[in-house]
Amino acid sequence: MRSLLYIIAVILLIGWALGTFAWNAGNLIYILLVLAIVSFLLGVIRRGNV
Repeated sequence: MRSLLYIIAVILLIGWALGTFAWNAGNLIYILLVLAIVSFLLGVIRRGNV
């Protein structure tokens, strides 16, 4: 499950970077960034408890 969260976080970060540098996607960029940070933090928290 941890690796899945990291994969999702990386995909969301790549999407955020592409949205920032290639397209003007408005608030979607910030939503992707927040989702990536949340999934990364969930992975770190779950790894620490296991």
